[in-house]
Amino acid sequence: MGYQTLVVERTGPLATITLNRPDARNAIDLTMRQELVAALDEVEADAAARVLILTGSGGHFCAGGDVKTMRQRRQTAAEGRARVQMLNTMVLRLVDFPRPTIAMVDGYAVGAGTNLALCCDLVVASDRAKFGELFNKIGLVPDGGGTWLLSRLVGLARAKELIFTGDVFDAGEAARIGLVNRVVPVGELEKVTRALAEKIASGPPAVLRLAKHMVNRAATSDLAAALDLEAYSQGLAIASDDHQEGLAAFFDKRPPKFIGA
Repeated sequence: MGYQTLVVERTGPLATITLNRPDARNAIDLTMRQELVAALDEVEADAAARVLILTGSGGHFCAGGDVKTMRQRRQTAAEGRARVQMLNTMVLRLVDFPRPTIAMVDGYAVGAGTNLALCCDLVVASDRAKFGELFNKIGLVPDGGGTWLLSRLVGLARAKELIFTGDVFDAGEAARIGLVNRVVPVGELEKVTRALAEKIASGPPAVLRLAKHMVNRAATSDLAAALDLEAYSQGLAIASDDHQEGLAAFFDKRPPKFIGA
């Protein structure tokens, strides 16, 4: 499928979606919101794709919402709500995407760009990456899931500080407060991210999907509900062919070859 704002590539078990509006630092316009949902559908339909990498072109991840389109004319509250509802569809699709996802972040990931990165399961950032909840700088509240995602990573008080100040901070600070998983030199960003993705992709696909779903649901459930889901999911895992393969590989002292069944 052809896209105006994205590039979708697949190499072995890895799929990569690249935000491709480099002249706008990959700002999220209305077309990108729709196309990212379609691209996620495309990747999910490919059984060979076990891990998804989300990145940006032109040395930046994403500069947030497309401010230029906001300036064309004053919008009504209903129009603004419709814009964000389109964004919400994209956010929910990415957060609940049934395969592990990694944001590979270089340059700016600010505003909705920060929150788009946080929609992924893991974030690997270059040492020149910049983050920030910049919404209040233009008189807006956070969107893109920032009010939910941010506090779960950095804590409620820190999330409020980042939102209230709108400060831009570097990758080292992002790592210190728990916003990103790894910070690497820019020249090693792709190599390190792909190595991590390949390591994850070598795991049992069905188990990874179950585990992601379990952890996501646990964020909004009580312990009893989490335990129930663990029992249900472990029952499926125990009955799987991949469990038998894992046991056989353990005793044969060899790497397992998981097939997702």
